[in-house]
Amino acid sequence: MKRQTLDTGWTISRLRAPSSAPALPNTIPAAVPGNVHLDLMAAQLITDPYLDVNEISQDWIGRSAWRYRLAFDWDDEDAERIDLSCLGLDTAARLELNGNVLGETRNMHRSYRFDIGDHLKSGRNELIVDFQSAYEHGEDVRKQLGSAADIPQNYPGPSNLIRKMACNFGWDWGPSVVTSGIWKPITIESWSKARLGTIRPEITLQGSQGVARLHVEIEWAETGTDSVALFLSIGGKRAEVRVAQGETHALIECRIDNPQVWWPHGMGGQPLYDLDLQLLGSDGAALDGWKRRVGFRSVRLDTTPDEIGSAFTLVVNDVPVFARGANWIPDDCFLPRVTRERYRDRIAQARDANMNMLRVWGGGIYETDTFYEECDAAGIMVWQDFLFACATYPEEEPVYSEIEAEAREAITRLMPYASLVIWNGNNENIWGYFDWGWQDVLGNRPWGAGYYLDLLPKLVAEIDPMRPYWAGSPYSGSMEIAPNADEHGCKHIWDVWNEVGYETYRNYIPRFCSEFGWQAPPTFATLAQSVREKDRAPASPGVLHHQKATSGNDKLLQGLEGWFPHPRNFDDWLFVTQLNQARAISYGIDHMRSHRPTCMGTIVWQLNDCWPVTSWAAVDGAGRKKPLWYALRHSYAPHLLTIQPRGDGLAAVAVNDATLFWRVPFTVERFDFNGTVLARHHVWRILCDRFENTDIEIPSDIATPGDPRREFLRARLGDAEAWWFFEKDMKLQYPKPRFDIESVQTPEGIAVTITAQSLLRDVCLFVDRVSPNAEVDDMLVNLAPGESRTFKVKGISKEAFEDADLSTVLRTANQVAEPPHH
Repeated sequence: MKRQTLDTGWTISRLRAPSSAPALPNTIPAAVPGNVHLDLMAAQLITDPYLDVNEISQDWIGRSAWRYRLAFDWDDEDAERIDLSCLGLDTAARLELNGNVLGETRNMHRSYRFDIGDHLKSGRNELIVDFQSAYEHGEDVRKQLGSAADIPQNYPGPSNLIRKMACNFGWDWGPSVVTSGIWKPITIESWSKARLGTIRPEITLQGSQGVARLHVEIEWAETGTDSVALFLSIGGKRAEVRVAQGETHALIECRIDNPQVWWPHGMGGQPLYDLDLQLLGSDGAALDGWKRRVGFRSVRLDTTPDEIGSAFTLVVNDVPVFARGANWIPDDCFLPRVTRERYRDRIAQARDANMNMLRVWGGGIYETDTFYEECDAAGIMVWQDFLFACATYPEEEPVYSEIEAEAREAITRLMPYASLVIWNGNNENIWGYFDWGWQDVLGNRPWGAGYYLDLLPKLVAEIDPMRPYWAGSPYSGSMEIAPNADEHGCKHIWDVWNEVGYETYRNYIPRFCSEFGWQAPPTFATLAQSVREKDRAPASPGVLHHQKATSGNDKLLQGLEGWFPHPRNFDDWLFVTQLNQARAISYGIDHMRSHRPTCMGTIVWQLNDCWPVTSWAAVDGAGRKKPLWYALRHSYAPHLLTIQPRGDGLAAVAVNDATLFWRVPFTVERFDFNGTVLARHHVWRILCDRFENTDIEIPSDIATPGDPRREFLRARLGDAEAWWFFEKDMKLQYPKPRFDIESVQTPEGIAVTITAQSLLRDVCLFVDRVSPNAEVDDMLVNLAPGESRTFKVKGISKEAFEDADLSTVLRTANQVAEPPHH
């Protein structure tokens, strides 16, 4: 197999455009992989769509048709077959080579292969790829479907009719930047005799053996009498299978005794084995090859009925796992910009926040191989949605066949990855059918249930039987039970944030919570780089444009009710809404983790952003950590201590997700805000076994304050700590924050030591206000009077820090919960 990558020399030109579109040069240099927006930016024909309100004035790009053109040289060779391999075309494309039509594509999420041997010529060749506007393509599909297209869709655009990344058309955290282009590599592949087609690797554990079983499809160049051979090697084991000429399928298997086992992060290591499959001719010549790094592990989904309802627990290597994770969206609206380094950084941020799972959400893409490779290496389990989100979907042609082909390819491509542990049919569509009024509009028309309940489970069982499938998120496991029931399946909690305060999290004890979230703006540095207004304000045009949720800013303020007063200025708004986001999510996670094993997973909405925006993310669109990230690291710690209501009193709940038992002293004390100990309870030793919880009753004399406005509880269990305040912030008589601060230069930046002279709650250092590249190691730290904490800061000098405006850099809850009391 010989491959020639077509990655240089491309140009784009506009074929059709709305009347409002500006004039463009006839040809523009293009990058492949890439897309039209990136090429226009590189040619300085448009400004960055993420800046200010540029998105609005650039809507014409997604409504235009575009031509990619490449002239390339070809030397004739003796290969029996020459194919054009297109791994990703976005979305509706027509391909021509030297004036000959190769074919058309209609799916961003599929790869395509065209036999071009009869159309190539020695010397100069011309390849043209014409992209129809996604909107125009959507209208074409709508006409073909007729009344079947008139079905509910929660967001603008035709994303439920065409197979394109749904959030490209805008979401409640994303802009409408509708892309076109060759977004994955495109190559010419020359081969003779035979090549490897689809490969379905079943990599699992059976008892003490690691099993690598490969279902291999062989494609033949032409008829003949010769045979080929498959050679498989992994972990020092080898296997060989002869394949007679014309046979199109083969099975080859290796077994390894007592292999090193792949574990989720925090439960063990992530050993990966080099798997090498070679296709050889009868003369021993190499014809084709396929290599992957794979991990041996088993996985199943436990949905056993119990006295509550039914379980929803992922079991890896026969160990029930509490999923501590976040939802993952595309990390950029312009997908080719997401490099391996960027994937690695973002997945490291998840791992460093003590996560063990990312859910690849159904309104985006089946991620690139790089994403899953990095998750394999980091021990981050992947929950993979099929690409259906917040809409009904036609089950008629031409949609059905596209979806089946897409799903078959996605399942096959992602099978090698140990990190992938569950397939999920859709995001919120079953919920929408039952609870969002869709049935009144649909009548008897199909809406997607045939995919989630029939097609997809059959395909997973046929192609990837080693992994579990679930029909939806949320879904109870039965169309006879409410899809968002606490007692069964997986749940989304969205009345919290949309309608009620985060105290409502304690009203729910789901079996698994696969979505819940709370909004906040991005970091100051990210906001400053994307909104260049002279006078920024929460409702200024630029800031408001980077808030896509309906009434999002109003909900930010509503969420402060009872906790904090409405902010007096932009800086207070930025801080207190970020603080409230961190508080809300910690509140929900701590509550749900305290109810293990009834609840066995919390998947926060969301880890990352695709652009600079006010959203539910913990890491903003520039990759900077919001206070929520630090809250997640604490609430997802393997050893969590949390104080929770139990009956008429309070209990400290020890949560042990570590692999060893936790046996340490326990102390809980009640303090006043001056730091005086008012009551104390000590237990010589508390035992919390691995993967278990232990409730520790707090005696009523400790848990009952004399003055709830000026007292708090502080509990310690070994390396874990929990605080409890008896009132919301606005009712607390916080002291005015007083502290000493000292900075010392270090090789990586500075060390900042803060010594509290008064109670300090939720100490945060916003060092991005000093330098956009600076980062602090911790936030949301509580300090009693007399206590000190040293913060390590990267990317900043002592002089720059000491020259900064400390009033915006160092913030505490005391400062914004007015009126301050002295």
